[in-house]
Amino acid sequence: MSRKWILIPSFLTVAAASFVFLSGCNQQTGESGKVANPHTPSEKKASVNSTKVEEHGHKPGQHGGIMVEIGRDNYHAEAVFEKGGLLKLYTLGKDESKIVDIESQVLKAYVKEEGGTEAVEIDLAPIPRTGDKAGRTSQFVGRLPNELVGKQVAVTIPIIVVDGERFRIGFTSATEKHDPAMPAAASLDEEKVLYLTPGGAYTAADIKANGNVTASQKFKGLTANHDLKPKAGERICPITLTKANPKFTWIVGGKAYEFCCPPCIDEFVATAKSNPELLKAPGDYVKK
Repeated sequence: MSRKWILIPSFLTVAAASFVFLSGCNQQTGESGKVANPHTPSEKKASVNSTKVEEHGHKPGQHGGIMVEIGRDNYHAEAVFEKGGLLKLYTLGKDESKIVDIESQVLKAYVKEEGGTEAVEIDLAPIPRTGDKAGRTSQFVGRLPNELVGKQVAVTIPIIVVDGERFRIGFTSATEKHDPAMPAAASLDEEKVLYLTPGGAYTAADIKANGNVTASQKFKGLTANHDLKPKAGERICPITLTKANPKFTWIVGGKAYEFCCPPCIDEFVATAKSNPELLKAPGDYVKK
């Protein structure tokens, strides 16, 4: 459940020094330092300085998202805003090309329209990916409030724990919407492990039924057109809750699920393998 917070002008003056607004790593400014909390000496604030781009230059995000510094370039995260309001945060190492899993935790994020004064609290849930160790995750997923979907927003995460240390990060959406027609740009090896090895509720029979291919291979060339307002009784995507498209159907647990686009199939299969108890029956994914 999201909660709204009114940021009064006197608070904004202070908050401006704490929030780190990103629109791509090479356009950001901010100040580093520990978060003011005398009881948590290991808590650190994300440092974002445009001069760092000249020092080493950040690689483009693997998923086409926004690169976010965590600490003084200790770690990184890639923030991806997808059409339909889905927000994904992938955790990376000092080398942005390396995936790093961190402690499984629910991230509290505060989202507001850029230039606005009203922030809404949302949760980014830990959704482990293939290869993440038990109790750890390299991916967090949440949903923007309906009133902020499609708008330029600023996001602040006051606390993210990485290997026992607490950091504060912030960023803005680089564009108003993420192109859903492109499948997730996961490495070929990662995709093969995800789709072609059984685990949890995802079985060898499912792999065979899906053609022994990955979603990006099976649906290559198909374009996803998201319908954000499905009608009552219509099937909805288990991930974005937008209208499902029968051409993006995938078998999981011997059942046929319909999705809005291939990246959502990635997400669902990963969940089926790591947290099968979270899955519902296909018939439950219908607009009420």
